[in-house]
Amino acid sequence: MTRSLSPRVEAVFWFLLTATGYFLLASLSLHATKGADNIAAVWPPSGYFLALLILMPPSARVAAFAGMVTASLSANLYGGAPLWSCLAFTFSNGCEALVGLWILRRREPGELSFMVPRSVVSFCVAAFAASFVSAVFAWGLAGKGPDFFLSWLTTVLLGMLIVTPPIVMLARMVDTNALTNASTAMKAEATAILTATGLVTILAFSQSQFPATFLPCVAVVAAAYRLGPFGAAAGMLIVTIIASLLTGQGYGPIAAIEGVQKARVLFLQFYLLILLFTTLPLASLLIGRQRLAKRLEQSNRWLLQAEAAALVGHWRVDLVGWTITWSDQTYRVHGLEPGMPVDVDYSVKQYVAEDRVAVRKTLEAAVRTGEPFEFQGRIRRADGEVRHVKSHGSIEKGRDGRAIGIFGTVQDVTETVENARILEAARSAAERVANTDMLTGLPNRRHTLAFLEKALARARDNGAPLAVAIFDIDHFKRINDTHGHAVGDRVIHRVGQRAKAALRDEDMLGRIGGEEFVCILQRSSAHAAEIVAERVRKAVEVGTAAEEGLPQATISVGLAVYDGDSDIEELLHRADKALYVAKREGRNRLRRAA
Repeated sequence: MTRSLSPRVEAVFWFLLTATGYFLLASLSLHATKGADNIAAVWPPSGYFLALLILMPPSARVAAFAGMVTASLSANLYGGAPLWSCLAFTFSNGCEALVGLWILRRREPGELSFMVPRSVVSFCVAAFAASFVSAVFAWGLAGKGPDFFLSWLTTVLLGMLIVTPPIVMLARMVDTNALTNASTAMKAEATAILTATGLVTILAFSQSQFPATFLPCVAVVAAAYRLGPFGAAAGMLIVTIIASLLTGQGYGPIAAIEGVQKARVLFLQFYLLILLFTTLPLASLLIGRQRLAKRLEQSNRWLLQAEAAALVGHWRVDLVGWTITWSDQTYRVHGLEPGMPVDVDYSVKQYVAEDRVAVRKTLEAAVRTGEPFEFQGRIRRADGEVRHVKSHGSIEKGRDGRAIGIFGTVQDVTETVENARILEAARSAAERVANTDMLTGLPNRRHTLAFLEKALARARDNGAPLAVAIFDIDHFKRINDTHGHAVGDRVIHRVGQRAKAALRDEDMLGRIGGEEFVCILQRSSAHAAEIVAERVRKAVEVGTAAEEGLPQATISVGLAVYDGDSDIEELLHRADKALYVAKREGRNRLRRAA
């Protein structure tokens, strides 16, 4: 409000604003409604000064206190109080402002907001503590009786509780342009409500024939409900001003109470306190509820957006009423329009027959154990399309520990499952390519040796029979030189196919380079291995001879039976030596390693 002013001008501004307002309010209060010992029923200057201290910058507080002291002394002297009493009252009011401000800064380091219930409680605590300290000082310095202490306490407390909130809220609305930005309809409604509050209060306190003090309560509650904390605070201020003025002039039901003036003042203060502690917290709670409702609405909106983006819905089964509730996204996952009636049995029957039993068992086990659950299955949507879905959930338990509900989520993972299947197929294809000899379609050297390593480990650990036969094509260089490499490749392919066809299902044939092949004969004794290896040799000899357009091809075979060999290199080396023996002895024959 004064940021553009120089420090000196700013100090003068706050001095004048404090002194002028404090003097006018103090003089009006002392003149209007007086109780015992010339103590006003409500002391608005205390609330006015505390509001200014909350709003002003810290650098202006010294000037503001100077203005308050000047105005307080002047008002009390003008009201006819003795000098010592004026000094005592001014000192007490200054102490209350310091105590109230200190407590507020400790409890609310940030900006004090009457929209937050916790801040309202902090303000009430600060106001009561400040009023109590002020009453102690005034009572001790003035030398008055206990009634004076109670009257001072309630008077100052009411002044702070009633006057400070509307001033602070109004100043902040002006500073943030909230009033300017408010719609015409909102301004008209606020004006009508506050005007009605004033008229109802005049009606209630201008006559004593009918006890209608409840009417202002209804009006202030309505203001709190429609306008929030500012409506409650403004309504309270209107009721306080009108009720104090009319009661001080002898009008209204409180003024008609028989007894001394002090009793009437205390009853008015009690009435205002009850009204205040009813409406201000109510308004704060209403604002809190509205904010909570907005946050809840926003959270629900974000939840729906997140569910739609992630294809995740949520559901809940009431185990007591045996009903189920689906979110909109859950309906979409199942291919249904949101809001259609569904039941528990229908939800389970959506799963295909192969998965339905597993789903039932999973849910039954979760209810029985109370543990979280997870399952994945396939559902058949209303349009007949089969989709893969995944559910997570937990069990809700009552106070007696028994399961009362099941809450879970359902996610359409069809795309994930399909991508995983495609990825697995691609991985398998890549693995086949990496492990396959492109010319023959047989396992390549890497895959063959890896398979032999595992077979050797089984033979070593379990004593399973194992034999290895190495063979290559006789005079293959001559075939290549005579008929060309293309024919040579066809011969290699044909030899591989004929040799593979002659093996048993448990055996393996791989090409380990050039025209060289390895047969891994599992669960074969020495004799059985020789029979199989010889069958391979004959199959190649007969098969290639019968192949039209290909030259005759034979193979030489070296066989080695596992006999405690330390590794595959030693086993292959023995088979390779036997192969060289077969070649040296004329080729197209089988020789077994010793």
